[in-house]
Amino acid sequence: MEYDTVREVDPEIADALSGEVERQQNTLQMIASENHASEAVMEAQSSALTNVYAEGYPGARYYAGCEYADEVEELAIERAKELWGGDHVNVQPHSGTQANMGVYLAVLDPGDKILSLDLTHGGHLSHGHPANFTGQLFDVEQYEVDAESGYIDYEAVKDKAEEFDPDIVVSGYSAYPRTVEWEKIQDAADAADAYHLADMAHITGLVAAGVHPSPVGVADFVTGSTHKTIRAGRGGIIICDEEYADDIDAAVFPGAQGGPLMHNIAGKAVGFEEALDPSFEEYAQQTIDNAKALGETLADHGFELVSGGTDNHLVLVDLRESHPDVTGNDAEEALEEVGIVLNANTVPGETRSSFNPSGIRAGTPPLTTRGFDEEATRTVGDLIAQVVDAVAEDNFEEVRDDVEAEVAQLTDEHPLYE
Repeated sequence: MEYDTVREVDPEIADALSGEVERQQNTLQMIASENHASEAVMEAQSSALTNVYAEGYPGARYYAGCEYADEVEELAIERAKELWGGDHVNVQPHSGTQANMGVYLAVLDPGDKILSLDLTHGGHLSHGHPANFTGQLFDVEQYEVDAESGYIDYEAVKDKAEEFDPDIVVSGYSAYPRTVEWEKIQDAADAADAYHLADMAHITGLVAAGVHPSPVGVADFVTGSTHKTIRAGRGGIIICDEEYADDIDAAVFPGAQGGPLMHNIAGKAVGFEEALDPSFEEYAQQTIDNAKALGETLADHGFELVSGGTDNHLVLVDLRESHPDVTGNDAEEALEEVGIVLNANTVPGETRSSFNPSGIRAGTPPLTTRGFDEEATRTVGDLIAQVVDAVAEDNFEEVRDDVEAEVAQLTDEHPLYE
């Protein structure tokens, strides 16, 4: 990926683009919400469809010249239905947040009530944080995970729903390492006669592969990201019953956004086709196996894992017991210096600022895309522990070069784009 054509026009941007490829090639990406798209997905996303302004939906556009845009969007919808089921699929949301916005606009009025998981306990901004439009337009109450176990207390969620009487209950999370029991959240929604929005943004690919239970057919609305564990074009998706189809479509366009990003929808379609290959199930299971190996390795080094482990693609580490003087930011910055890229994260019962929290979150989807197995992932876990221990002992500079060399060896052994 040399970006020669870009370089002829704009060498500064070409340098940045080439630099980003090199960064991804030569570092271990472990941001739980990231992945490495295939070259086919990226080629589709850079296609001539970026020139098409296809406002509306297939067969009902507001512009001429949408013959191939219709074909691409219809294929994306058909493949999504094959992956996840559901009566109706909208593939136009530009992101998972805008997919959630589409649901809220379809069934809620300003001032209506949302019950969702607190951000510091693993929720998401678009579920009701005051800095987000949801917290500004709606009346939000939030539930928490059990501080001791790290698990969602579903009976407590049901009790909260009966007390708060929300109009919609939100499930699906951004930093919850355990299986989501969708039916139990549905029980809470039923107790309040509320809608249920299941946001599977992080686990969209795991659900498609059948290695995590599906919320489709349980919740009224299912939203997700299309670029995380599913590895398709960047954006969002909404799945719902046919009775909500018109309201959802109108809420997405023209309610929440204008013309769809047809080049991204092409990337979604290509990624969905890749996920329909039987090998994708192996990838998804390996992602989980790698996350378990990572968690076990960190636990062996004395790190405290929220909930004690993981059932999915991520581990959430609470540093307060094992490394009380190391913040999430301290760990994130030191690890990035040696080529391991993950993020500082709040933990249940957070006692520090969300800008410098007490935990770190690490995901295995990008490593798995590169071909890492459990053994290689355990090696990464050993390196993470070595760095964080060194930060705590104030001897990071003594281990930095050695860890950096081991990271370089791992990236060489598992090339990304050859």
